[in-house]
Order: sequence, then structure tokens, then C-alpha cells
Amino acid sequence: MERAPISTFFVRRKPGHPTRGWLVAGPLALPVALGRGGIKANKREGDGGTPRGTFRLRRLWWRADRVARPLTHLPVRPITGADGWCEDPGDRRYNQPIRLAPGQPGDRLKRDDRLYDFIIEIDHNARPRVAGRGSPVFLHLARPQFGPTAGCVAMTQAAMLRLLSRLGPRTRIVIG
Repeated sequence: MERAPISTFFVRRKPGHPTRGWLVAGPLALPVALGRGGIKANKREGDGGTPRGTFRLRRLWWRADRVARPLTHLPVRPITGADGWCEDPGDRRYNQPIRLAPGQPGDRLKRDDRLYDFIIEIDHNARPRVAGRGSPVFLHLARPQFGPTAGCVAMTQAAMLRLLSRLGPRTRIVIG
């Protein structure tokens, strides 16, 4: 039987560890890595902070060439070699997905490591987009030993798959 998506889940800092936390979604409690700057109420581009606030989930991006499409209620998009994200506050496309030509610089979503095999895009700094307020903030896969992120929330692949089955377009994430 398919479960209905949860309405809200929470990310909190682990006491004494500013770059580690817990994601709590109903009965699930999953360890996560946070940004190297901890959770910040006033997120800025490049500060390494994970933004404090309540956000909507926009979509799941996934590496269809590496893993099967996961079960989720979220809109899903496979990652291609041309997919990237604009992190330049001076660009009109700031904090939006972009297409990158071969050899063109930018933050590519198709990476050699496995960190972006699954990416849940959240609506941090989306409406309105404010230059310098941070981009992008994703839920993605964690580095070994839960090393800090650049501001995202990261978890194991097993945790991601458990979480994805419970998420939908009306689900909110509360960070803080």
C-alpha cells in the first residue's frame, strides 16, 4: 500500500556539532550533514551556512544512468551532462537550473562522485531571488563520515530512499 506524503519534516542541529544534525520525518530520525557554517538565519552566498526557515520541495533530480528511479510523490527529472546551476549573483539566471555547454564553467549536476545521484531541490531564495542570498540549497547524498556541505543537507543513500517515498510537492522542510 502506498503511503500519503508527509506534510512537514524537520532538520535540527545535533547538540555540540554545528555541521551535523538530525532529520525527523514522522517516525524516521535520520542523521544528516549540514553546511560548514552551521544553520544560519541570514544565509549569504559562499558562507557555507544551511539556511534557517521553512521551505517547499520543488523536485527530485536523479542520476538515471546510475540508479533506478526512486519511489516518490515529487516531480522527477533525470540529470543530464548539460544540467547545471547558476551560482553567479551577477547573472540574471542566478539560483536557477541552467544548461551548460561542454567545457563551459559552472556548477554541474552530473558529478563523478555520488553526492548528486539524488538531489531534492528546495525553494530557498526562489521567490523573489535575491542576488547574494545563497544558491542552491539541496538535500543530497553525504560525503564519507558525514563531512560538512557547502550549505546543503546531506544523508546516506539508504536514508534518502526511505525519505523520498514519503515526500510530495506539498511537503515542507523546516530547518532550524
